[in-house]
Amino acid sequence: MSEVTRLLTAIDRGEGRALDELLPAVYQELRQLAAQKLSREKPGQTLQATALVHEAYIRLVGPEAQNWSSRTHFFAAAAEAMRRILIENARRKHRLKRGISQQKVDLDEALVAIDSPCENIIALDEALMRLAEEEPVIANLVKLRFFGGLTLEQAGEILGISRRTATRHWTFAKAWLYEQLAKDD
Repeated sequence: MSEVTRLLTAIDRGEGRALDELLPAVYQELRQLAAQKLSREKPGQTLQATALVHEAYIRLVGPEAQNWSSRTHFFAAAAEAMRRILIENARRKHRLKRGISQQKVDLDEALVAIDSPCENIIALDEALMRLAEEEPVIANLVKLRFFGGLTLEQAGEILGISRRTATRHWTFAKAWLYEQLAKDD
């Protein structure tokens, strides 16, 4: 059992000391995850990796009880928290820049590419919400891969699907999102 999994289990049992030990144990990995997410943002991004980590951590260990089954589950939850923060930040910026037309977002062969203005993050999030209505497992796979930085194997493990199914879902998701984002353009 990894140190993080041990701490998560202790937190689940109500050991307050474990919560104090969790941030130092996961901080560097969360910072790397945040830096990876922010590297896809438009140059001049005002949100820093440290601030993103702290905000995500506060949301993860907030007043609502959490039950993470493993280290991977915790980092998937962290990736989702970071995704929500980035989308909220993009929406806030978009409100400030009303009148700017949305730009087309293309999907590359491996990941959904967000390397342009914040409007694209909003368009992607809206498309993911539509996908989640039709195919929630596939939408979660995209979130884990793109926002969580997880491999197909890791995302499949969290979702309880095989590597082959994850690959099939990923292929479908890329095509579906491309079609949706092209319609929105």
